[in-house]
Amino acid sequence: MTRGASRWRGVARSLFSRPSGAIGATLVLAHVALAVASPWIVPYDFKAISAAMILDAPSVAHWLGTDQLGRDVLTRTAMGGRQAIVVTAIATPLAVAWGGILGIWLGLAGGRLDDVLMRVVDAFLSLPWILKMLLIIVTFGAGIGVLVPTLAFFYGIPVIRIARAATHGVVARDYVLAARARGHGRPAIILREILPNVLDALMVEGAMRWSWMLLAFSSLSFLGFGVSPPTPDWGLMIADARSFMAIAPWAGLAPVVALSSLIVGINLAADALAKALGVDRAAAPVH
Repeated sequence: MTRGASRWRGVARSLFSRPSGAIGATLVLAHVALAVASPWIVPYDFKAISAAMILDAPSVAHWLGTDQLGRDVLTRTAMGGRQAIVVTAIATPLAVAWGGILGIWLGLAGGRLDDVLMRVVDAFLSLPWILKMLLIIVTFGAGIGVLVPTLAFFYGIPVIRIARAATHGVVARDYVLAARARGHGRPAIILREILPNVLDALMVEGAMRWSWMLLAFSSLSFLGFGVSPPTPDWGLMIADARSFMAIAPWAGLAPVVALSSLIVGINLAADALAKALGVDRAAAPVH
């Protein structure tokens, strides 16, 4: 077994040895497994409507009741995370990759370029995220081809600050100074000396970004700019059910619980991962 594989086995054992990590990882894995298997295990067609079963209460036939169109809430809740998980699972690594590399570059280079670009980053972060993303989505559409790069771009901007701060912690180390003395260029120093030493912080940040992206994606669907009907989506289900919460709360509570449990699971797992890797999240820059 290689040294790297042995280290990650130790990290995995440490993560699952913590109650928060075990609970969080189990919740995340359960949601991912359900998203993959749901088309084959759900009891009904997610598009099937019935005028005779509108807003039926939970029963033996429909364990979580039906919605305003007579569709099975259990079926739609089980399948409601598929789009969100796929989109954000693609966008999160992209955000960490471009934001991390740029942040490392700025942390290593310093100087006027660093000052100017960090002021641009601060300007972006000062604006409400929903307004920035809505501007892009209204202009170019709400398909996956737009949502993925939009989420990756806007959620990669805060990663720049995390990567830059982590780089400042290692840039004065002996191995970086030795690499500079040997005449290595910045790309080589970044890839060989700095990136391996800030990768843990970027992984933890990526886990946190994933939970925020899920919430952002569901918020966009809630506002009508994410998934289009009749595709099941938690945010869209909550938006459709909000007018009937007084008489049929099950139609809205089911997707709320599903979304909340996934976000809580990711945050618990991310916190346990940070402790397993020795990353101090409290020392990260405010963003």
